[in-house]
Amino acid sequence: MKARVHVMLKTGVLDPQGEAVRHALGQLGFDGVEGVRQGKVIELDLTETDRAKAEKSVTEMCEKLLANTVIESYSVEIA
Repeated sequence: MKARVHVMLKTGVLDPQGEAVRHALGQLGFDGVEGVRQGKVIELDLTETDRAKAEKSVTEMCEKLLANTVIESYSVEIA
């Protein structure tokens, strides 16, 4: 089973990487970009075959390691 975790900074948290990307896009002539938020995607290959157990396990991984829940939000996809 595969899991995909999307981690993004929460709304209101300063995103210096996103701002740098927005600025660079403007320098390259892409003037219509008003804001950029940058995040990360983590893909996991799991041995678990039960979807509910897999989702619970990945959620625990996010809470303990994969996301800083103070400043980041995350979403989990199980496939």
